Amino acid sequence: QVQLVESGGGLVQAGGSLRLSCAASGRTISSYAMGWLRQAPGKEREFVAAIGWNSDNTYYTASVKGRFTISRDNAKNTLYLQMNSLKPEDTAVYYCAATHNIPTRWLREYEYWGQGTQVTVSS
Repeated sequence: QVQLVESGGGLVQAGGSLRLSCAASGRTISSYAMGWLRQAPGKEREFVAAIGWNSDNTYYTASVKGRFTISRDNAKNTLYLQMNSLKPEDTAVYYCAATHNIPTRWLREYEYWGQGTQVTVSS
């Protein structure tokens, strides 16, 4: 069992930056692919980014490519999401998640989820 706790969310102006962290406990995340997902008010949860267990592969949804960077530190059992050039449409609750499978954009493939951290981008 893996427990995931996100942090680093907050209120930021458009064009600003935030760095989200996801601290894992219970088991090491080194054997899991990890992902960031988000859910905006009134919308379905959607894929943001994913990373392989050894950081060899990263994937992004088109709307964040070039602005967001996913990374991980297996020694610290932590996942990160660096978010730059934030836009109001990035406002959402951001979740980290883990899967034994390959990195994926499919939410149903993720086995463990955090509780989420709120990111609000003002215009």
